[in-house]
Amino acid sequence: MAKDNIAPSIPLQPEKGPQEQIEAHEETNRKKFGTLSGVFTPTLLTILGVIMFLREGWVVGNAGLLGSALVILLAFGITAATGLSMSCITTNIRVGAGGAFSMISQSLGLEIGGSIGIPLCLSQTLAVAMYIFGFREGWLWIFPNHPALVVDLSVFAVIVAIAFISTNLAFRIQYLIMAVIAGALLSVALAAFTGSMQYPVQWWGSFPGAPETGFSGGSFWTVFAVFFPAATGIMAGANMSGELKNPRRSIPIGTLSAISLSLLVYLALAYWLARTVPPEELLRNYTVMIDYAFWKPPVLAGLLGATFSSALASFVGAPRILGALGTHGILPGGQWLAQRSRKGEPRNATFLVAGIVLASLMMRNLNAIAPLITLFFLITYAVINFVVIVEQNLRLLSFRPLFQIPRLVPILGLFGCLFAMVIVNPALSLIAGVVVVVVYGVLLQRHLTAPFGDVRSGLFVAVAEWAARRVKLLQAHSERVWKPNLLVPAQNAQKIRGWYRLLFDIAYPTGSVKLLGITSADESDELEQRLIDSRYAFREDGVFASSSVLELEDFSQGITAGIQALSGSFFRPNLLFLEWPHSDVGRQDLDHVIRQGLDQHLGVALLVEHPKAGLGRRKRINLWIPDQAPDWDIQMRFANLDLAVLLAYRIQANWHAALNLITLFESPEMRSQADDFAERLVNSARLSGVTERHAMAGPLTQNLAIAPQADLNILVLDLPLEDRNLSEACMLTRSTCLLTHDGGDESALA
Repeated sequence: MAKDNIAPSIPLQPEKGPQEQIEAHEETNRKKFGTLSGVFTPTLLTILGVIMFLREGWVVGNAGLLGSALVILLAFGITAATGLSMSCITTNIRVGAGGAFSMISQSLGLEIGGSIGIPLCLSQTLAVAMYIFGFREGWLWIFPNHPALVVDLSVFAVIVAIAFISTNLAFRIQYLIMAVIAGALLSVALAAFTGSMQYPVQWWGSFPGAPETGFSGGSFWTVFAVFFPAATGIMAGANMSGELKNPRRSIPIGTLSAISLSLLVYLALAYWLARTVPPEELLRNYTVMIDYAFWKPPVLAGLLGATFSSALASFVGAPRILGALGTHGILPGGQWLAQRSRKGEPRNATFLVAGIVLASLMMRNLNAIAPLITLFFLITYAVINFVVIVEQNLRLLSFRPLFQIPRLVPILGLFGCLFAMVIVNPALSLIAGVVVVVVYGVLLQRHLTAPFGDVRSGLFVAVAEWAARRVKLLQAHSERVWKPNLLVPAQNAQKIRGWYRLLFDIAYPTGSVKLLGITSADESDELEQRLIDSRYAFREDGVFASSSVLELEDFSQGITAGIQALSGSFFRPNLLFLEWPHSDVGRQDLDHVIRQGLDQHLGVALLVEHPKAGLGRRKRINLWIPDQAPDWDIQMRFANLDLAVLLAYRIQANWHAALNLITLFESPEMRSQADDFAERLVNSARLSGVTERHAMAGPLTQNLAIAPQADLNILVLDLPLEDRNLSEACMLTRSTCLLTHDGGDESALA
């Protein structure tokens, strides 16, 4: 193979790939955040949100102290298991930008990561509008005469301004909000210590329902569905993974600490509410936490601060996910979305998120899709748990997390998330699942290229190995599952190109093609590259293909070596595709090669190509049935006829061609037996495409010239070949012939 001997005087630097560009970008001087500012604070503030201030009292009023404690523990148990799974993942990989998207993509591939990341990003964006609406409700409680739209747009403008100034400013403001929420909780604590807890505990409630429904009744699970969104929000810190100094350390510590502290706060508040407020008022008054606090203004400020901080954290996190999706080309205009400012801010992604939030605010009511936002978060949590389950069970050497968790934890997290989805809204859960599947299907068609490896191949190999062991244990016949898996030896790629259409029509849709190149060492590189091109062509058209090259001078020895090497594999070829050689030298070895294939239970398809007609118009096929005397019986296994019938059926279906069934018989008195055999064969083998049946007396060579004209004649191959010249069949039929010999695993009647 020719080589270019001219060396450049200046060494050229290779263009950086996507991952290298990301890593280079992360080494810029932009501000990065630690555990407290980057993970703990936004996660804690998102969990300690509006439900804590406005709905926990209602939960206690419905369920009682014990019931509400069970609701809180169950909800936090699901998110804690997910937090542990997320910590396990982040200590095993180099987490990139995008939080959950990065974690899932590096394990299950960009397609699954994108199918989760896109709805997650949209949910995070719509959540900003939901939190702004929550802030407005608290604001109007103080200033009822202020126009609602003006309040919404004002809060939105402040959030956008903070985010555009810098992420660092947003996190500094969150410290202030944390101080405000701490002041609200301090006001509650002072009320407890100054004698507010004067009522006996109602351990278990009667679940009367909500005032909006006229207290028509409820259940433990309806209360759980209302409270559960409070326990979500654990991704607020993980979404900033690309902005963290050490995400491997910060995400586990910050997330788990925030979950633990918020759990204690919710349980303590439940006890205070149960002892401080009568159950009847807990059910009717959503602002009991404000009304019964030691001092109302701090609690009201805490309510406003909680909704504002949640909106701010979501608005800061959503563009990071969007930018990561753009970096990997998952969204249209990905490069534009991935662009960052000199300070490292995802400006373009922030513009788009701001536009979506503004459009959402103009809708004025998102109650209909509010549960869908929670459900997309739950799907994300479920997939994170699933990733850990897969990694743990594959037992790959690459899975060495610094934070080990028991196998039961991700299992509980996965089923807990799925259970919570059904409880929150079964119908919308189905819709959310369909959305994820549709997005996955679209991304799968785009053939995305990831700059990192994932474990999908390991997962498929594990399933294949398990299935292979089960098949071996069954010790069953394989006639029902037989499909053409071709082994195609070739000395040059031009032959493969010439045979491409026929090989495809034999293999499609469930078969496969193994291209075996055999050539000298000098030409192996060129042949290998050309076979790779053919391999990709088959795959693009829907047939799985693989290729390899043997460096051997002798072609027949190469075929024999390939057959022997593949004989021990589980997914091995079962059909040897050969060409009738034009030289006498090649014919001497052909019989030996065929017998080698038959010894390994490979069927044989021998192509005798007409030098001028080729495969013609691919409109008509002749299938020749040899004389079956004396019995003319239909049996489960014919005498070397099964492969011919199966290939005729497959090619005829792919060509949409007419199929002529030609049955040979020796003496005139056998005509009726031949006709009856042909009819029974058509019915038993389900050859619905047969258009004509012919019974012809005499030997094969006598009838080839007078048979109906066809583009392909399929005949049974008789051994030994010896001095037979099969090219004569092409001349007599004026068309290409395909001769077959059964390998022993085929059955036309299976």
